[in-house]
Amino acid sequence: FFQLDASREFDAVTSRLVSRERLRCFDFVSGAEIWSKSNSYQYSDLLGYEDGPRTSPTVVGDRIITYGVTGMLKCRDVKNGTEIWSVDTNATYGVVQNFFGVGSSPLVLDGKVIVMVGGSPPEDQNVAPMQLDRVTYNGTAVVAFDLDNGREVWSTGDDLASYSSPRPITIDDTDYVLVFARTGLLLVDPLKGKTQWQFEHRASIRDSVNAMVPVVSGDQVFISECYELGSALLQVSKTKPRVIWKDPPRDRRRQAMRSHWATPVLVDGFLYGCSGRNAPDSDLRCISWATGKVEWVDSRRIRSSIARIGEHLVLLEERGLMQILRVNSKQLDVIAEWDLSKDEGNRSGIKYPCWAAPVIVGNRILVRGTDKILCLEFNLEKRSPD
Repeated sequence: FFQLDASREFDAVTSRLVSRERLRCFDFVSGAEIWSKSNSYQYSDLLGYEDGPRTSPTVVGDRIITYGVTGMLKCRDVKNGTEIWSVDTNATYGVVQNFFGVGSSPLVLDGKVIVMVGGSPPEDQNVAPMQLDRVTYNGTAVVAFDLDNGREVWSTGDDLASYSSPRPITIDDTDYVLVFARTGLLLVDPLKGKTQWQFEHRASIRDSVNAMVPVVSGDQVFISECYELGSALLQVSKTKPRVIWKDPPRDRRRQAMRSHWATPVLVDGFLYGCSGRNAPDSDLRCISWATGKVEWVDSRRIRSSIARIGEHLVLLEERGLMQILRVNSKQLDVIAEWDLSKDEGNRSGIKYPCWAAPVIVGNRILVRGTDKILCLEFNLEKRSPD
């Protein structure tokens, strides 16, 4: 498996610590590092969060694509990490730094690397930090690059980037790409490089963000944000979207779900996920996909992420508590839990913030805290992770 992270290393030339973006390849069975590649970069988060990457690597065939916090898009060889090509998207397209830098993972589709860029014209390059309401567009909300050589294939969309990631959708046997950008949802034709339509969905608050990945079921698409508007379920076609249901704006008590950075999981007509912006106003809940009716709400006031494994859900709280939930639209159904923030035997705990969703491969689960990854081998019958 691969991890994109950051390290601070001593530079003998300047006699200073420098930040380095690092891609590492590990043996999934043993956890041993196979290779590591890094490059120096300069980034300062506008809101004081850590300066490491916010995205996941994308693997296709013998290549691995990474998209760093400063907009550096790289294609490497999976076997040894040798760089094949790279594009500095921030410099190439005039990206004005977003609040948290680049936070959208690449999508590879039909030989194209599709990324959210959100560039701006030259006259906007001197806009003061945090003033994104003054920044305009230059038609590069989404850009596709040739997987073989990194050359631009097309660019489209008048919008800035968000922290969501592009995802495919099939409409009338044709592949399209959904992009939940800063101001709303775009449907992009990846063959023509054309934006089919844009559905506005963004809070009026300047500092608000869109971050969850759209959830798709057939021709229906769920999007959500946590600042003002809440959620919407759309029925989409290649020409326009139709609202099936939509939360009342600025009315948190009546809103079905307010997704922040965690994407909810759809199972058998019900969505399970975290609703709310911060710990005091967050909860875990289940809602009806078709109507938006809230089926149940957990009383905990903490943010969490969810992944599905068969008829169960793996929940990871941002403080490190992991729970196994039985899929149940009638009530919260916890069948096991472990506090992974605590050291246990030879296993050291993961620390806040645990914001990445669990990754499940076979009977193993990868969970990540602020500076550590744990690989747990899970035996459901024993109800214990090893």
